[in-house]
Amino acid sequence: MGEVEEQQQPGHGPLAGFTVGVTAARRADELGALLGRRGALVVHAPALRIVPLADDSELLAATEEIVGRAPDIVIATTAIGFRGWLEAAAGWGRGEALLDRLRQAEVLARGPKVKGAIRAAGLTERWSPSSESMAEVLDRLLEQGVAGRRVAVQLHGEPLSGFVDALRAGGAEVVPVPVYRWLPPEDPGPLDRLLDTTVARGLDALTFTSAPAAASLLSRAAERGLLAELLAALAHDVLPACVGPVTAVPLEEHGVATVQPERFRLGPLVQVLCRELPGRARTLPFAGHRVQLRGHAVLVDDDLRPLPPAGTALLRALARHPGRVVSRADLLRALPGTGRNEDEDVVETAMTRLRTALGHPDLIQTVVGRGYRLALDPTPDAQHTDD
Repeated sequence: MGEVEEQQQPGHGPLAGFTVGVTAARRADELGALLGRRGALVVHAPALRIVPLADDSELLAATEEIVGRAPDIVIATTAIGFRGWLEAAAGWGRGEALLDRLRQAEVLARGPKVKGAIRAAGLTERWSPSSESMAEVLDRLLEQGVAGRRVAVQLHGEPLSGFVDALRAGGAEVVPVPVYRWLPPEDPGPLDRLLDTTVARGLDALTFTSAPAAASLLSRAAERGLLAELLAALAHDVLPACVGPVTAVPLEEHGVATVQPERFRLGPLVQVLCRELPGRARTLPFAGHRVQLRGHAVLVDDDLRPLPPAGTALLRALARHPGRVVSRADLLRALPGTGRNEDEDVVETAMTRLRTALGHPDLIQTVVGRGYRLALDPTPDAQHTDD
């Protein structure tokens, strides 16, 4: 999934009719498969790239520092990073020496995956937080006291400056271990297309699995002069979903509210979207049918009907004022890629295709000489006029 990539799984799952963006560089295929199996159309563009530091002088220097003097505490943050560190040390001929030092230390694992990597290396972790949160790790360390203790922190692509500063303020000697760095993608094209799609409200949700990915998207938007438009889209129309609170920090610093699972995993992240997106979709009674408007499709009495882009734009314009007449001129302006000089016959053609796609032409009424309206069923709570 290196380029912008779309996939639609057959079947009618809870995310059928919705388009979800994926910004992940790692495990993007796994997240995309989870979303696709639930019916989502997936658009992927990595917001960053991972650069291993196996040949990096900083990692070698940190490894030599730890081999020279064992730390009291080692904090392992990611499985891929921890394994990469051990592999790099082995390549330098320092693998056994590093493992010997780690056996002498109190090893803390941020989560189950890194716990597995620790055990695979023949080590045993002393403790792991139930929340998988670095904040919980920090709270435990500060509560126990770190004054005079030597703490090695395996970084996971970002400096964790707040975490490291807090340990140093508590009196610890901190040895950062930079196993890999996260950098902007070499080819910004896919990310730019994802950004354009987000700003155009072509997504229903945008997922983030790391804080650097969120920061990278925001940075690219700022470079292109699209930051205000991106923030507006994420605030009102495109649901930002983060795997956990640390990931959400760059977005929340810009005032963007996010949704997050209680357990910081890809599966629960997808479950949040399965609950949130259908819950946000409008369901209205039209011409004796229950119609739910989804991102690129509608559910007509639980029958999923995919819509072309022009049809989606027309239906959204009509649904802004259910039951009220929308003029051909207003509908023409709502169509993507049309200019002021376009003939209103374009609307007629797009409307014909929309009615065919819906499978129930009577859902949309023609008001001769005036325009079109949705055939909203009268209910005590829903009133409409012909204006």
